[in-house]
Amino acid sequence: MTTAPDDAIRRTFTVPVAADRAFVLFTEGLGTWWPREFTWSQGLLESIAMEPRAGGLCSERGPHGFRVDWGRVLAWEPPERVAFSWQISPQRVPEPDPSRASEVEVRFAADGAQHTRVALEHRAFARHGEGADAYRSGMEGGWDHLVARYTDAAA
Repeated sequence: MTTAPDDAIRRTFTVPVAADRAFVLFTEGLGTWWPREFTWSQGLLESIAMEPRAGGLCSERGPHGFRVDWGRVLAWEPPERVAFSWQISPQRVPEPDPSRASEVEVRFAADGAQHTRVALEHRAFARHGEGADAYRSGMEGGWDHLVARYTDAAA
């Protein structure tokens, strides 16, 4: 894992569920809240998932066996932390080279028995190369939308 550079996008928010539930919803429940319009399959999406282990794949499946791997799990530490590579290029196509991927880290901390403070950081956009600054700028709103979908699902 790298140290968070200045180009990181950070979001901190609270969800009204215990930390173990918040972790499972974010990771294993990805398909319940991730917007279809943020996938290649769009309305034909069959599943979007993160394999529950370090080294696991982040992928989506569409019709007729269509599959796109869009990242790899870098850390799997339930219920406190998950990190994964973001292998989607600024052109919104899969990036097979992990050295050209940014990273997303999400931390979950209990805030009482039934609330969890979630800290999300998407960092290392410079690895994406040309177009990285515009990509990062666009992802600001993208993460706002994703966080809203996730918090709605947790409510």
